[in-house]
Amino acid sequence: MSEAEAVREPGGTGMAPDAVEAVPRRAWLALGVSTLAALLTVIDISIVNVAFPSIRRDLGASETGLSWVLSGYSVAVGAFLLVAGRLADKRGRRRMFLLGVGVFVAASLLCGLATSTGLLIASRVLQGIGSSVIGPTSLSMVLPEFPASRRSMVLGIWGASAALGAALGPSVGAVLLEYLSWRWVFLVNVPIGLALLALTPRYVRETRDPDATGRFDVVGLPAGTLGVALVLVAIVQGGDWGYGSSATVASAVAGFLLIVLLVVRSMRHPEPLLDLELFRIRSFWSAASGQVFFTTSFIAIILFNSLVLQEYWGWRPLAAGFGVVPGPALASLLGGPVGSIADRVGHRNLLVFGCAMAGMAPTWLLWRIGADGNYVADFLPAQLFLGVGVSCTFATFGSLGLREVSPARFGTASATLRTTSTMGFAVGVALGVAVFDAALPLGPLVAFDRTWTVLAGLMFAGSLFCAAACPPRRPRG
Repeated sequence: MSEAEAVREPGGTGMAPDAVEAVPRRAWLALGVSTLAALLTVIDISIVNVAFPSIRRDLGASETGLSWVLSGYSVAVGAFLLVAGRLADKRGRRRMFLLGVGVFVAASLLCGLATSTGLLIASRVLQGIGSSVIGPTSLSMVLPEFPASRRSMVLGIWGASAALGAALGPSVGAVLLEYLSWRWVFLVNVPIGLALLALTPRYVRETRDPDATGRFDVVGLPAGTLGVALVLVAIVQGGDWGYGSSATVASAVAGFLLIVLLVVRSMRHPEPLLDLELFRIRSFWSAASGQVFFTTSFIAIILFNSLVLQEYWGWRPLAAGFGVVPGPALASLLGGPVGSIADRVGHRNLLVFGCAMAGMAPTWLLWRIGADGNYVADFLPAQLFLGVGVSCTFATFGSLGLREVSPARFGTASATLRTTSTMGFAVGVALGVAVFDAALPLGPLVAFDRTWTVLAGLMFAGSLFCAAACPPRRPRG
C-alpha cells in the first residue's frame, strides 16, 4: 500500500446523501474493533463504582481517596481529549489508538496490582489518559472507511456498544466482587486490551489529515489541557471542598482564564488546539451544546437509580447490578436500527423525542417510588424510558455533530464533542449530589424527589433546545 493510500480520506463520494453504497468487509471488521474499544472504556467507567466498598476495606482508603479514584480518571479524560484528537489527525489515528490502548492496558494492570490508595489514584489517572486517546480515535479511524450515507448507522452501532458497556458494567462488577475481588474489576481490561492491540493493525488502515503540518500551538496546548483539568477539578471536588471555598473558586477561575487564553490563541494560531471553525457549523455546535443537557442529566440518573436500589430499598450489590441492566440493554438493542434511520427521519426529530423519553425516566420515578416499591411496576418502566431515550440520543448527537465535518477533521471534532460531554458528566454528578445532600435532612424520599425533579427538568430543557437549535432534516437527494 502506498503512503498516499495509507493516509487517504474516503468519504467525499459525491453521491446523494440517501444513496446506499457498498461497504467492504474490511470496514465492518474495523468497526468491530472500534466497538470493542467503546465497550471496554464504558465498562470501565460503570464497573468501578460497585467496587468502592471493597477498595475501602482492603486499602484503608478514606472518602477523599475514594473520590479521587473516580475524579482522577474523569479529570484526566477531559483534560487530554483535545490534545488526543489533534494528535490523531496529525500523526495518524490508528497509531494514536494503539498508543491509547497500550497505556490503558498498562494502567489497568497497575490498578489491579495497587497496594495503596495513592498508587491506585495514580494508575487511574494514567488509565484516564489512555481512555482520552481511545475515545476520539476509535471513531475517527473507522469513519473514513464508510461512505457518508452510512455514517449515522456506524455511529448508531458504536453508540449501541457503549450502551451495552453501561449495561454490563454494574452486573459484571458485582459478579467479579462476589466471586473474585475488586482487583479483577481492573484486571479484566487486560485481555480485552491485548486483543485490541492484536486485531487493530490487521483490520484497521491508517488515516490522517493530509494537510496537517505537524506544528502545534505551544501556548494553547498546555493552556487548554490545564484549563479543562482545573475546571473539572473544581466541579468534581467542589462537593468535598465546598463550592464557595477558596480552593474551588481558585481552581475554577484559573481554569476559566486558561480556557479563555486557549480561545484567543485558537483565533490567531494557524494550527490551534481548539478548531473554532467547527463552531461555525450549525450541526456541530448544536450537537455539542445539546448533549451537555443530556449528559448532565443522564449520568446522574444512572447514579441515583443505583442508589435507590442499594441505599433506599436495601438491595445487595449483585442484585442491584442486574437491576439497572434493562435500560442500557434496551438502548444497545435499539442503537443500531435507530442509527440507520437517523438521516431519513432527521437527527433533530430523534433528539427531541429521545431527550423527552429520557426525561420520562426521572418523572416516572418521581411519581412512583416509595419506601416499599415494586421493581416491575415502579422501577422497570423508568429503565425502559431511559433505554429508548438513550438509543435515540447517545450516538445521534455524535452523528449530527460530525454530519458536515470533513473527514480530515474527524479526530479533532470527535474529541471536541467528547470534551463537552465529559463536562456534562462531571456537572451532572456534582449537581445531583448537591441537590440530594441539601434535601436529605428532610428525608431520603424528599431528597430523591427533588433530585429527580431537577434531572427531569434538564432532560426536557435539552429536548426544547434541540427543537430550537438543531438543523432540520436535509432534503432527499
